[in-house]
Amino acid sequence: MKLYLVRHGKAQAADGTVEDSQRQLTPDGRKRLETEAQALTRIGINPTHIFSSPRVRARQTAEIIANALHKTVEVREEVNYDFDVKAIATLIKDLPDDAEVMFVGHEPTMSDAIFKLTGADVVMKVGSLARIDIDSSQGDLHGQLIWLLAPRVFDGLAD
Repeated sequence: MKLYLVRHGKAQAADGTVEDSQRQLTPDGRKRLETEAQALTRIGINPTHIFSSPRVRARQTAEIIANALHKTVEVREEVNYDFDVKAIATLIKDLPDDAEVMFVGHEPTMSDAIFKLTGADVVMKVGSLARIDIDSSQGDLHGQLIWLLAPRVFDGLAD
């Protein structure tokens, strides 16, 4: 199974003027994600499922990607700030081994999940995308970090 973990795009500052759960993507954040989504289509990323945190910035990120890939987004509380390996296990438990699943969420839980799955110590920058391959038939979830792409890489992959 292929897992894609995405940290949401650049959002409004956490300055107390807007409730955290309602912070939206900035215009620059949207533009960057549109470029990223275009690049994802070019490199053949084709998730069978896209799960998003309910927070506005994550939902907007997931929707931009889903629109480019002609997919739908399922908003799930499991991808919110408490996202972890247990949440992944819950969301993929009934999916076939060849499923490709994308999770759109937040830091530090994205990096923590990558570490627990693979042992790789990474920091997910805003708009980053990681791919992890797992063998879901093993019981405990363990996998390999195949790649981690920073947002600037997508600029080079887009038209």
